[in-house]
Amino acid sequence: MEQPDLRDVFLCHAWGDPNGLAKDLHNLLVAAGVEVWFSEKDLGLGVPMMRAIDKGLANSRIGLVLVTPALLARLPKESVADKELSVLLAGNQLTPFVHNTTYAISSPMLAS
Repeated sequence: MEQPDLRDVFLCHAWGDPNGLAKDLHNLLVAAGVEVWFSEKDLGLGVPMMRAIDKGLANSRIGLVLVTPALLARLPKESVADKELSVLLAGNQLTPFVHNTTYAISSPMLAS
């Protein structure tokens, strides 16, 4: 039987965050010895995106959410990040990493 690909962290971020911020955070975490599920690395060609994300969420201990203006702009549009946040909030696994924004004003749900 195949063992699950367990990770310490599921890195939730918005595609289009400026200057490769999510990639930089991923690289810092990996350099510190943290096992990270990161879409740019873990979404293979031809793999259904939502199935891969679902598996990544299920096999990660926590979700590190990179809260940026790009993420906050996508949440009202019910993006993939919105679905990821719902899962992480429901499982009490969300750890925010706020960069270049304040989410208390933009997202009361995240602020709570």
